[in-house]
Amino acid sequence: MNDYNPAPATGQGGISAEERQWGMFAHLSALIGLFIPLANVIAPLVIWQIKKDTMPFASEQAKESLNFQITVLIAAFISAILIVILVGIFLLFAVGIAAIILTIIAGVKANEGVAYRYPFTLRLVN
Repeated sequence: MNDYNPAPATGQGGISAEERQWGMFAHLSALIGLFIPLANVIAPLVIWQIKKDTMPFASEQAKESLNFQITVLIAAFISAILIVILVGIFLLFAVGIAAIILTIIAGVKANEGVAYRYPFTLRLVN
C-alpha cells in the first residue's frame, strides 16, 4: 500500500494543472469501456505506463483507476454468472451504475488535486 499524500493544489508547491488533468484523464478514460470492451482497463493502464516516471500524482491516480476497473470487471463477471439465478441482473445493473458514478467522482476529485481512493477496491496493482 502506498502512502502517497499529495500537497493541496494551491499553486504553492502543489500539483500542477497538467498533472491534475492527467489524473482526471486516468479516471475518466475508463468510461471508454462503455463503448469498447475492456477499454475500461486498458485506458488507465496506458496512462499509468506513459506517466509513471514523470508525474507521480497522475501515476497514482491511474493505478487507482486500474485497480478499480479490474475490480469492476471481476464483479461484472460474477454478476453475469449469477444471471442464471436472476439475482445477477440486479447485481450487474448495480455494478454498472456504481462504476459510472464513482468514476466521475474520482475524475472530479483528481482534477481538484485530491488523491481519490475508490471504496471496495482490490488493490492488485501497486
